[in-house]
Amino acid sequence: MNMLIAGRTVQGFGGGGCIAITEIIYADLVPLPERGKYQGIQATVWALACAIGPPIGGALADRGAWRWLFFLNIPLCAVAVVLSSLFLRVRTPKTGFREKIAQIDWIGIAIMAGSTVSILLAITWGGIQFPWSSAHVLVPLVVGAVGLLVFFAIEFLWLKGPTVPRFFFTNRTTFSGYIGTFFHGIVALAAIYYLPVYFQATLGVSAIRSSVYGFALALTIPPFGILTGLSVQIIGRYRPQNYVGWAFIIVGFGVLSTLDEHSSRAAYIGSQSRSRSGSGSAHALSFFTFIRCFAQSWGIVLGGTILQNTLLKKLPASFTSQFPQGVQIAYAIIPTIAGLPEPLQGQVRAAFAQATRLIWQVMLGVSGAGLLSVFLMREVTLREDRDAQWGLQDEKEKVEKEAREKEKEGSTEVSVPSVV
Repeated sequence: MNMLIAGRTVQGFGGGGCIAITEIIYADLVPLPERGKYQGIQATVWALACAIGPPIGGALADRGAWRWLFFLNIPLCAVAVVLSSLFLRVRTPKTGFREKIAQIDWIGIAIMAGSTVSILLAITWGGIQFPWSSAHVLVPLVVGAVGLLVFFAIEFLWLKGPTVPRFFFTNRTTFSGYIGTFFHGIVALAAIYYLPVYFQATLGVSAIRSSVYGFALALTIPPFGILTGLSVQIIGRYRPQNYVGWAFIIVGFGVLSTLDEHSSRAAYIGSQSRSRSGSGSAHALSFFTFIRCFAQSWGIVLGGTILQNTLLKKLPASFTSQFPQGVQIAYAIIPTIAGLPEPLQGQVRAAFAQATRLIWQVMLGVSGAGLLSVFLMREVTLREDRDAQWGLQDEKEKVEKEAREKEKEGSTEVSVPSVV
């Protein structure tokens, strides 16, 4: 387990960097009116990957070949490295390594990471490993909350190169965008993470069939993501798309909240389509990678806390006592459900249905807060300019750069073709 955590940590550094750099490249190369279109395309690629990955992972998990879940990433990452090296040509301002390192907000990052981990640990432990009123829960919760306040204070008042730009605190449209992205990150990951729990625990399907049932979650993102991006480019406005996106998400979670152990296939597939149609729109409008990734951890932890605490209350104590205290009891129970006798099996499935329903109800409230955040947003004119310092090298620059390099190598004559 220690090796798994260590490997996942290293992979997380790389994955987080890849997500962030994609958004940065868009910001440097694409003007704001056109950016939604490209982010819609990105949402399509992401959705297709989400549609393909879970069935493959489910099939491997069902057959005990779980190591291949990690091995498969190696050739895919190698292809990405080769393609990026061959086709991505951007200007690189000449800045020393020490200067680049000095620009990183090490203090802010350390405080934010420590405070977030402290709060998430408290929420994870509460009611499961320790009572909510115990010092084991209250101390890290208070320390984390104070740490976040300190983080925002020093970001605004002290640091020269803060992680959180100062206009976050002074521009209501920017603030609205960050807050909306935070709420969207919570609800998006909660749906992706806990719908399979509903399928496998409440409906009793296998891991691979659970992945197939989740197709509706992924396949509705591409059309709405692209449509939203194109609409921003065509009409030059972005508030209406936010309203529509959050409305779809609210309706989707409202329908999810009605599901139980007896729900039909049409009910749980249709509810996914509604909730993720809105997410396609929100994804195309989410420019703030840091907040989104930060929020996703909250979505998983909040959902897990609700799931664990509800199961401990709803399931018979004689049954839950069979599992070691402090473990993620939900995931320890799921593999055993099919072999349980009645009426215990029915009780367990009903308890999981009630737990996931409460998750959807909480996410419904978060979605409502996301919709309210749009009211703070003002419609501003989208800038047409590109970043001249970091933008894509045009063909003439590449030819001239190659010519200068040849001259340095001692070439006696260099021909630089004209580029129109």
